[in-house]
Amino acid sequence: MDRRDFLRRGLAAGATLALGGCAGREAARGARSLGGRQGIPTPRGQKPLLAVAAKGKPGALTRRAIDALGGIRKFVRSGQVVVIKPNIAWQRPPEQAATTNPEVVATLVRMCREAGAARVIVVEHSVDIPARLVFDIAGMQKAVDAVGGELISAHEQSMYREVKIGGQLLAQEQVIEHILAADLFINVPIAKSHDATKLTLSMKNLMGAIWNRQGWHSSASLSRCIAEFAGAVRPDLVVLDANRILVAGGPKGPGQTRDPQMVIASTDQVAVDAYCTGLFGMKPADIEHITIAASLGIGQADLAQVQIKHA
Repeated sequence: MDRRDFLRRGLAAGATLALGGCAGREAARGARSLGGRQGIPTPRGQKPLLAVAAKGKPGALTRRAIDALGGIRKFVRSGQVVVIKPNIAWQRPPEQAATTNPEVVATLVRMCREAGAARVIVVEHSVDIPARLVFDIAGMQKAVDAVGGELISAHEQSMYREVKIGGQLLAQEQVIEHILAADLFINVPIAKSHDATKLTLSMKNLMGAIWNRQGWHSSASLSRCIAEFAGAVRPDLVVLDANRILVAGGPKGPGQTRDPQMVIASTDQVAVDAYCTGLFGMKPADIEHITIAASLGIGQADLAQVQIKHA
């Protein structure tokens, strides 16, 4: 039985949990317990590989970055279901750098289909509503439709399932079912400033995969929640859009932008975030959730211990 079959059976037969808070309200209507996602770990004794493609158009940079990691067929097998989670939270056009560049996402969808993926689902729980207007303004609906992907809005609570996190702050969380059941999960954030966490990169982008974001904001530590969740629901691959970044006024903007013309990719989400702090003149230690995630062994924040390959 493969991972997808296991998860689907878990969705059908998971036991109801007696949980507190927001999760407790969900338990009253039959929440189910699932494991998270392991992601693709760096082999023991090896440095994580991080690919940096610079100077070019977003689609070409995306291909170059993935090729530097060994090519899309290293990750995607024929017949698989791939789920892509970009940042499409806001009613902003791509040029304002508040949402993931649609060309990056479309190129990933196309590459996955070329590798034989049976379905490529792009999913987001947007902040602004209605979601369809958000997707249209961000240019994502047209881009995904053009390459045979499926763009889904996760605005129904029935689309979420309980996952045991087992963290210091997060005992469990409600996560988009498509992500849990995917054969391959790709996190595709945009690099930008953020008023609460200084920066939003790959780990922070995972907040768009949960139902109750406000719970994290009202917790004892937003940064701790981000790190603990990133350790339990790990993407198999991170492809970060830094073609145009929002350096001030984030996360929604509008604000000051800059054009590094880069795409950064790795299976190590902490390494991606650590590297991208430099795009904003910062260090990994300046971002609390990166420091916490590294201390929890989720990934590598010491760039001296990362194999950086320029593509």
